Amino acid sequence: MSEFDVEVAFATPGKQLLLTVTVPTGATVSDVVAGSGIIEAFPEQNPQALSFGIWGKEVAGDTLVSAGDRVEIYRPLNLDPREARRQLALSGRTMGSSGLD
Repeated sequence: MSEFDVEVAFATPGKQLLLTVTVPTGATVSDVVAGSGIIEAFPEQNPQALSFGIWGKEVAGDTLVSAGDRVEIYRPLNLDPREARRQLALSGRTMGSSGLD
């Protein structure tokens, strides 16, 4: 069975991590995330609340990965982006000067 490399990325406002993982052909997004150990680096996160994507497109955990993919782990938003923009507009600020996550 052949192997190939994929990247795994996860970030919080205070920390980001990008790892390269070697996986066998037939590996899924869930396999990559579990094999990377990246979730353990963020113990404050609830693994059941996370979702996944490949190059910015949300995918299910059982999606097969390909050589060169970047698997992204998404955390739940604390505030809906539309609500954040609305709150900023009410205070006369913009997203670039907000300090909101």
